[in-house]
Amino acid sequence: MRMLRDGTYASWFKTPIGEGTGVLHCEAGRISGRDSIMTYDGTYETDGEQFTAVLRTKRHTPGHATVFGIDDLTLRVTGRFKGTLATCTGFADEVPGMPFEATLILSQPDDSEPRREWAPIKFDPDRLPKPPSR
Repeated sequence: MRMLRDGTYASWFKTPIGEGTGVLHCEAGRISGRDSIMTYDGTYETDGEQFTAVLRTKRHTPGHATVFGIDDLTLRVTGRFKGTLATCTGFADEVPGMPFEATLILSQPDDSEPRREWAPIKFDPDRLPKPPSR
């Protein structure tokens, strides 16, 4: 059985009026994150594969409307974690009739190719092409 792991997550979220993407960092029951216009701060609890979270959002940059149509809200979600993905649904206290859905993808280092060590190449001007003679 897996539970929400500490780490950084790419997030995709939507409501009936919009969708967006952001980045969340979860560590020891705390969540922080941001997208192009909002910051997020909150807490989460886990129970096996299940989790609950409460996030508060705050606008940091003028721009397009949020996926709820309002700024500065409290979002309550419940979800399930499986492997490197988490899915959740919830509502904002300020817009209780508008459903919210999100998918979180745990960011992992790319270990597919070993790091290469390059030896410096000694500069040898005699190896450069010579200009044509006149």
